[in-house]
Amino acid sequence: MTVSATEIALTTVSLGKRFGSLVVANDIGLSVPKGARHALIGPNGAGKTTLINMITGAVKPDSGAILLGSDDITKLKPWARVKKGIARTFQITALFPHLSALEAVTLAVCERRGLAGKWWRSLAAHEAAVQEAYDILASLRLADDCTRETHMLAYGQQRLLEIALALATRPSVLLLDEPAAGIPRGESAELLSAIANLSQDITVLFIEHDMNLVFRFATRIVVLVGGSILTEGTPEEIAADARVRDVYLGGAHQGTAHG
Repeated sequence: MTVSATEIALTTVSLGKRFGSLVVANDIGLSVPKGARHALIGPNGAGKTTLINMITGAVKPDSGAILLGSDDITKLKPWARVKKGIARTFQITALFPHLSALEAVTLAVCERRGLAGKWWRSLAAHEAAVQEAYDILASLRLADDCTRETHMLAYGQQRLLEIALALATRPSVLLLDEPAAGIPRGESAELLSAIANLSQDITVLFIEHDMNLVFRFATRIVVLVGGSILTEGTPEEIAADARVRDVYLGGAHQGTAHG
C-alpha cells in the first residue's frame, strides 16, 4: 500500500537504542497511516516496549528521529508530546480507586483545559468537561457504569477506563501497551472491539500477545525480533510468512503466545 506523506500520522526513522552492549532497537523505521490500527508483536526482549517508550519520550533514542505528522518530536519532553497529540496507556493499571469513572475522566479533561486546579470545587461548574468525559466513556461502552468508583469496576472495564483517560488528552496517536493483559478472554475481545471502533481520526499502535486478538483487529502488523523489524504487512501476509512462524508464532496463532 502506497501512502502519501500527508496521510502519515507517525514515523520513526532509523531509531537506535542500546543499553551497554545490549542492542534493544536497531534501525527501526515505521510509517503508520492516519486512522490505522497497527499491532506491534514479537517475543520477549524484542524491543516492543522500548520502541513505545522512545516514541513517548520516556526513553531517549541514541540515533534516528520520530515525527508526528510532519513535526519532528525527537527532542520533545514527554508532556510536550502529549500536547502535540501522543497518548499512551500502560500494562499496569494505576487509577484513582475512589473516584468514579466519570470523575476521573472529567479531571483528565480539566487538566487538558488548564482547569485541574479548580476541578475540586464542583463538577457542576464544569458542565462542558463533564459532558465531554461522559461522551468518551460512552464511546467505550462505560456509560452505564460511569458513576461507580474505579475500584468497583471489572478489570476489563478498568483497562477501558485507562484508555478513556488517554482519550481525554485528545490524541491523534494512541499507544497501547498490552491493553488486554490479564483480562478474561471474553472481556478482552470486547475491549479490542471498543478500540477498533474508535474514531478514525485516532491512529492506534498497540502491543499485544494474544494473536487471536491481533489478527482480528489489526489492519497491519509489525514484527520485531531482537530490536529489529523482521517484517510487516497485513494480517494475511504475516500469517503466511514462514519466518514469522519460525521465529515467533508457532502455536501462537491459536492464541497461546506469551512473551
